[in-house]
Amino acid sequence: MITSKTQLVGLFGHPVHHSQSPVMHNAAFAAIHLPFAYAAFDVAPDALGEAVKGIRALSLRGVNVTIPHKVAIVPLLDEIDPLAKRIGAVNTVVNENGRLIGYNTDGNGYVRSLLEETNIRLTNQVVVMIGAGGAARAVACTLAEHGVKEIRIVNRSREKAQMLAELLSSSVSTSVIDPQQAGEAISDASLLINTTSIGMYPHVEEMPVAAEWLRPDLVVSDLIYNPLETKLLQTAKALGAKTHSGVGMFINQGALAFELWTGRSAPTELMRETVLRQLQHGGT
Repeated sequence: MITSKTQLVGLFGHPVHHSQSPVMHNAAFAAIHLPFAYAAFDVAPDALGEAVKGIRALSLRGVNVTIPHKVAIVPLLDEIDPLAKRIGAVNTVVNENGRLIGYNTDGNGYVRSLLEETNIRLTNQVVVMIGAGGAARAVACTLAEHGVKEIRIVNRSREKAQMLAELLSSSVSTSVIDPQQAGEAISDASLLINTTSIGMYPHVEEMPVAAEWLRPDLVVSDLIYNPLETKLLQTAKALGAKTHSGVGMFINQGALAFELWTGRSAPTELMRETVLRQLQHGGT
């Protein structure tokens, strides 16, 4: 029940009707009896500045930020956490008495779920990353901080891949791979990560790499969580490869945001069950 003591948090994005965040967070708040409520706000790009002012005006405790606002919101905030500054994007804002602080929990959410689900040792990993967008930046920067051995970036736009490689080059051995050479790059890699939308609902038959490039000893990770198991992951699993879907990243980035807003440990398993139930019943 929402009362005058309820603290409001939410989501800024465009569109937001498909998001699982409200049902996931509201279930988590209810489970541990926290006086919080989460709402999704469809914020058009030209209204972002006014929406950020609204965080202060309405005393929201904070917001999640999704496409297309993760980069655009950065100059509108009072302070940016060092990792978010390096990534160049914010996905969580915390309102500390009118001072808005931006964080990026995407990368740490990804790494937390990858380790939970695969038990790999990050310092041994030679990574091939498909894509060089915002999600790729968050994941790559965080993997570099955790000491992976090498990151190879495959992207249609070489310029975008080069920008990401330059960002990473001071902390990890990095190279830009032409899409035509992707198979060769994957042949001696240990971890393949798809950060693109290839294979996402409704285009569920698409794959970002050729099936013959996959092997049983390759860990295959896909940031997509709808469908729960993409064609890429189905194909890799059929070969005997270890796979990792985007559901864990989504849940863990949300759990980290929950902890920033509330100062309490998030009920991660309940959040996972809530999201899986929604997705299995046709939610997007």
